[in-house]
Amino acid sequence: MSAICDALKDKTSLVEINLSDNAFGSRSVDPIVPFLTHNRSFQIFKLNNNGLGPEGGAVIADALAESARLNKEEGKLSQLRTLICGRNRLQDGSSSAWAKAFAAHGSLVEVRMPQNGIRMDGIANLARGLAQCPHLKYLDLQDNTFGEAGSTAMAEALPGWTGLTFLNFSDCVLSNDGDGPSAVIKTIASGSNPKLQTLQLQNNNMETESFALLAEGIPKLPNLKELELQWNEVDDEEDENLQTLAQSLKQRGGKVLLNDEEEEEEEEEEEEEETVTGGAEAEGKDEDAVKTSAAVDELADLLVKTSIA
Repeated sequence: MSAICDALKDKTSLVEINLSDNAFGSRSVDPIVPFLTHNRSFQIFKLNNNGLGPEGGAVIADALAESARLNKEEGKLSQLRTLICGRNRLQDGSSSAWAKAFAAHGSLVEVRMPQNGIRMDGIANLARGLAQCPHLKYLDLQDNTFGEAGSTAMAEALPGWTGLTFLNFSDCVLSNDGDGPSAVIKTIASGSNPKLQTLQLQNNNMETESFALLAEGIPKLPNLKELELQWNEVDDEEDENLQTLAQSLKQRGGKVLLNDEEEEEEEEEEEEEETVTGGAEAEGKDEDAVKTSAAVDELADLLVKTSIA
């Protein structure tokens, strides 16, 4: 890590650094700190599946916050646009540090932190930090636990992201059985994010009341094309609210996914399209090869005739 990061420290043309899927864990994060605080030109930072844990996560987040502080001291703006730090067991312990880092880098456009075991208080911390990122377009917090505290804090932050186009809150315990729609569902249904195109809400214990809210609010989400609701408390797929959602998105050329079969059908259709496209490209290449061969033959004949003349 020292060799890699020290070699990149002064590379001002560096746009993206991706250290994902390397198991250096919390014991080897210190060598990354000088790079993060010294090189403030890169825009995309990916640390996915590195086993950071709360301690390692806090070290990285603190370094990013220090980077932003140094920028401000020098009268510069943050260049960081994308931050990916999923599957790192960050839990709640590093959430305050990440909140400060997010707030310091208000330039962030894309944040992905799925599958980190972050619970209610931690999510509330992240929401308060992300609320300082008004340009956010892509947010993925899948498979963390919101609960009431996290949902409330996130609902307060949502209206500030007017340019948000992608939101993944699947497997986040947005609702508890019988408790009714969460604050997040109510806020989204109110039209808080009118540019939203993809909304993923799988496996959140959502019931009929939540579907009713979304069906009522769908006109306030005019750009929504993909809504994923698999593994919620769907008693009847003929539910009028689900039908309303499906029809509304279908009219826009979009879709609502309610079960695994629909997802599998969608994947099969995509594979078929790729096969057809690949076949057409191959056929086109064959035709081009034939034309090229004919042109070469004509040129050869011309050269022979010229030589004889």
